[in-house]
Amino acid sequence: MAKVLVTGGAGYVGCVLSAMLVERGHEITVVDTMYFGDAGLDSIRKDARIVRGDIRDDMTPLLRGQEAVLHLAAISNDPSSDLAPELTQQTNYDAVVRLVKTAKKEGVSRFVNVSTSSVYGVKETPNVTEDLPLDPLTIYSRTKAEAEKAVHAENSPDFCAFSLRPATVCGWSPRMRLDLTVNILTMHAVLNKRIRVFGGAQKRPNIHIWDICDYYEKILKAPAEKLGGQAFNAGYENHTVMEIAQMVKQEVGDDVSIATEPTDDPRSYHISSEKIKRVLGYEPRRTLRDAIRDVAAAFRDGRIKDSSDVNYYNVKKMKLLAEKGF
Repeated sequence: MAKVLVTGGAGYVGCVLSAMLVERGHEITVVDTMYFGDAGLDSIRKDARIVRGDIRDDMTPLLRGQEAVLHLAAISNDPSSDLAPELTQQTNYDAVVRLVKTAKKEGVSRFVNVSTSSVYGVKETPNVTEDLPLDPLTIYSRTKAEAEKAVHAENSPDFCAFSLRPATVCGWSPRMRLDLTVNILTMHAVLNKRIRVFGGAQKRPNIHIWDICDYYEKILKAPAEKLGGQAFNAGYENHTVMEIAQMVKQEVGDDVSIATEPTDDPRSYHISSEKIKRVLGYEPRRTLRDAIRDVAAAFRDGRIKDSSDVNYYNVKKMKLLAEKGF
């Protein structure tokens, strides 16, 4: 058992991770702004300390007595960050610098920084590995890349600080997101029997939500000497958007049609997750098809009740929050 502070613990990935940590015996504190509500934490309300808070504020009281930090909180994805560049800078970089320094000062022994595979930008290399230079193209990926440097700079013999660069996460969560490639294609297939593919040739690395959460939990116990000051890609299947759409059609039904439209999104990359497999022995156990089936089932059995709910879409909700001044 470890005492763990989970920032962003009410989010799409965070609420699944928080429940997994509780189930596996960890004592957790969740801190989240609750921009998207806190319904994803319903299953652990009696078993976790849940705090509505902002990592831009002083986190000293919450860090005191913790053994590890799993840092997921962020203004997430390019469009959301473009809507609020100042907030993105404050949250994704400035707050992380303070958070990691405070964690170290308060005697936390492990700091897991969740970054993003989009820090690589557009690469022609067949396999994007961790030793390639970063080429962030947006304020979101730039602040995440800079935050990695700040976190790794604090690594020391008694403070293990490192980063994971997850691929795009997919699958069902109690705090669902329907603005991610696999999830949104599955939604349209189930509800409309029609999928729109923008472009189609772009490669998108993905990982099932349970697998990435499993990685985060396991890495709390991995040997510090294998982790400190490093970054690890965490993905699984690299497919083009069209290949994903075809998988969705195969899983949902032959009556689903696929239409293609042009796109101005240049992002295309194929990340290698060989390092995390080689160093830590971590391999995903679930596939994109598993994620597609999970999301389709959630629509069919009523766990996703209203696909128009603004909380399922980061950009739509961020626009509303911006109008209110956050």
